[in-house]
Amino acid sequence: MENPVIEVQNLAAGYDGRPILRDVSFTVRRGEIFVVLGGSGCGKSTLLKHIIGLHPLLGGEVRIMGCRVEGGGQDERDRAIRAFGVTYQSGALFGSMTLLENICLPLEVFTDLPPDARRLVAEMKLELVGLKPFAGYFPADVSGGMKKRAAIARALALDPAVLFLDEPSAGLDPVTAADLDRLILRLRDTHGITFMIVTHELASIFAIADRCIMLDAKAQGVIAEGSPAALRDTSDNPAVRAFFNPRACQTKN
Repeated sequence: MENPVIEVQNLAAGYDGRPILRDVSFTVRRGEIFVVLGGSGCGKSTLLKHIIGLHPLLGGEVRIMGCRVEGGGQDERDRAIRAFGVTYQSGALFGSMTLLENICLPLEVFTDLPPDARRLVAEMKLELVGLKPFAGYFPADVSGGMKKRAAIARALALDPAVLFLDEPSAGLDPVTAADLDRLILRLRDTHGITFMIVTHELASIFAIADRCIMLDAKAQGVIAEGSPAALRDTSDNPAVRAFFNPRACQTKN
């Protein structure tokens, strides 16, 4: 594979020196929608937080757009961090700021653009996710799905090559979740954005994922990798089969 966008090699991750994940390795290709899945407590969010540098690695290496998140000096770390945007499960919007002001914030912090230019860029990002008419609304005044879209708009503010999404469909009804899936596909197809998405929502996984890895708490790492259909139809791992065919497993039990 030439110049993968995300490279994770022998990653060990955990807290207070206690490992939750060991020896995790994978790469993500440019323009790919790569999904991290698994049951509750398997380490999906832990993996994401360590990849983006919120917590120090216990071992291994992470590179984003060829730049090390750790171990390469501050300049290299800054280049890695500027290459991606992140959204969190709750959206993490600032409640005292309008949607427009939320998107303007990273532009104010990380660029020298004047206020008028920041506003113009923020409006463009809101239009990209279908929220331009709601620019002046506060997060409390919009739906859960709109909050998720606004969070994506803010993550896009600095034109990153990669977006990390943590449980983007969590708490959404099926129709709204499907709309969000279509937005993710459109952003990939029209803007070439690479996605790494943490989710356990089967409908979304089959709708958007090019490839996925499955984490397991007992194994403390990756137990399967491939397309969703391949994992569902061909895996001989009982945990993988149970995840992709929960009704069949419940019937047997």
